This record gives sequence, C-alpha cells and structure tokens, in this order.
Amino acid sequence: MSSLSSDAHLMACAHQLAIQSRFLTDPNPRVGCVLVDASGAVLGQGRTQPVGGPHAEVMALRDAAAQGHSVAGATAYVTLEPCSHHGRTGPCCDALIAAGIRRVVASIADPNPLVAGQGFERLRAAGVEVEIGPLAEEARELNIGFFSRMVRKTPWVRLKAAASLDGKTALENGTSQWITSEAARTDGHAWRARAGAILTGVGTVIEDDPRLDVRLVETTRQPPLVIVDSHLQTPPTARLFEIERMVWIYAATRDESKAAALEARGATVSCMANSQGKVDLAAMLRDLAAREVNELHVEAGHKLNGSLMREGLVDELLLYVAPKFIGDGLGIASQPHAGGALTSLGDALALEFRTFDAVGPDLRIVARVAGRHRF
Repeated sequence: MSSLSSDAHLMACAHQLAIQSRFLTDPNPRVGCVLVDASGAVLGQGRTQPVGGPHAEVMALRDAAAQGHSVAGATAYVTLEPCSHHGRTGPCCDALIAAGIRRVVASIADPNPLVAGQGFERLRAAGVEVEIGPLAEEARELNIGFFSRMVRKTPWVRLKAAASLDGKTALENGTSQWITSEAARTDGHAWRARAGAILTGVGTVIEDDPRLDVRLVETTRQPPLVIVDSHLQTPPTARLFEIERMVWIYAATRDESKAAALEARGATVSCMANSQGKVDLAAMLRDLAAREVNELHVEAGHKLNGSLMREGLVDELLLYVAPKFIGDGLGIASQPHAGGALTSLGDALALEFRTFDAVGPDLRIVARVAGRHRF
C-alpha cells in the first residue's frame, strides 16, 4: 500500500471514530484519532468524549498505553487540528508532543479562533511533521454546526419536516400523526440526538403537547429544548417539562407572573423582541451560539417554519416524504418568501440536494440552501 493510500485508509478509520461520537461531544467537535507505527500497525485509537472529558488524541494515547505500546516516533491521524489552548481540557498538541509523536496527519484546521492553525504551528515548532487535507470535506460536514458557530457566530439551522408526496405536513384540521412510518420517526430521533438543541414554537406546544425528546434511539444526553413564545403562552404543565434537560424560552414581552411560573419549572426565559413585537429570530440564533449550540434542529409548525425561511435563517431541510397523496392540507412553511407570494419562479429559494435515502417505506431527503455551506 502506497503512502497516500495508507494515509487515506487510516484517516477513514479516524473519521469512522469521529462519526461514532456524533451523539456525545456537543458543544465540542466530533473528532477521531488513530495512532500507528512506522509499519502502519495501529497502536491506539480514540474519539472525543462528552464535554469536559478527554479529546480524541488523549483517548488514543491512553488506548496505546493501556495496550503497552510506545508511541514514540508514531504518526497520529486526526480528523481536526489538535487544540492548542486550555479550555475544559489541556492542549492536545502538547500531549502529542510530550508522547513523542513524529508526524501528524490532520483533515482540516480548527475554526476556533483560539486554535486556528496554532496547534499546527506548535507541532511544527517542536519538530513534528504536519500534513493537512485527507477527508477535509467529510470532517467539515460532520462538524458543520461547530464550523458555523465558530465562523458565523450562529448555529447551523436544520429544519425537519414529514410530508406527503404532494408536500402536505397535516390535514386541513391539523391532524398530522402519522404521515410517515415508524422507521422514519426513529431516524428523526437520531437527528434529534445529534443536535445541540431542538427548537419548536408555542403553537406546537399548545396544540400537540409534545415532549420533543430523544426516545427512539440510544443516547446519553437530551438536547436542550428551545421554544419561540412571544407572549409566554407555554403552559407550565406541558409534557416537555417532564424531561430532565435545559429549556430555553424566547419571548417578545415579559409577563413576570408567567415567567416566574415557567422558571419554577426550570425554564430560562429571555426577552428578544423585533420591531413587529415578535421574537427576534436572528438575535435568538446569536444568543444560542453564545450558549454553545452547534446544530439547531427545528421541529415546528408551518408558521414558525415560514418565519425562519422568510428571514433566511434556515440552512438545511431534513425532509421525510411518505408515499401518500393528501390533497388539501397544510404545507411545510407558510409565506416562506419575503414580500409574500412569488410572481417569478426565478425568485424561488434555491436548494442543493445532498442525499436521498429510503427509510422504511419513506424517502429521506437532505437539501441545503444553495451556497450556504461556503463560509
């Protein structure tokens, strides 16, 4: 096996480890690391642990030590630049240097301004050979929310919807359970599990009384729940409070008695109004980024979906399409375009299809706002 093909194979192994950490690491990025000797034999491997725990490089070093392997002169394959700052843990670049690693192959630089190439610089200054590039796009895609938060200062907003083949998410009377199959619902819970937070609107809370938690897949964490609730109409008795997690409610006006009742249930109430007397959604996203939310998973009604799309705040659609034809009913988003109904097809929101996958009898489509990933 040539050096280039060996690098690609070992980085693919590191990437698989990173994928395995996608439900664990938020707000940290999902990273995998493989350590090999000069012959290509694996000495140790690891993936980033839950926040506050060791990063992938330290886990790989510990794995090698547990097996009695020396890593002096070894190569580290890591899917993101080793960190160079003291955060919740120490710098991974220093740990690699201290262990005697000779060469580091990394997929991509860390966009965190506290790192941003400094990890590579410190490695090189210590005499470690550094190569960058294998599986860079895959590493970035796996951490698209982390890159978004670091570069744009907003989370990556993924809007999930389940619809019929003719694009209806509910009957005219509001009935929506269940348009798609159990398999699609289970898959949707996996996307909830990887999110930094789940967002919905107060209309959904009042009409459906959902828990909006992760139940159908295994997870060690419940993402925070975000509720857009301009006038604090969320009932303190709502089922969403049955789940142990953070609940953040964004309002346009603050009624002290209503806020106190919600805060008594453990919610955090923030007031962010726009000029129309509704929640300032763009300001809310900036605030969520400050709360270290990488990926924001939206499961809301057509009105809030329309508002997010109209303001250009949606990055990606996660759409489950059932082989059903409903006819009259509610769509994914009401008034999704600024200025109301379009008069030209050229003004339609342009999307780029990313993936198509069968999930049970349904189809899962991931489509991205054109050009949105180029930041």
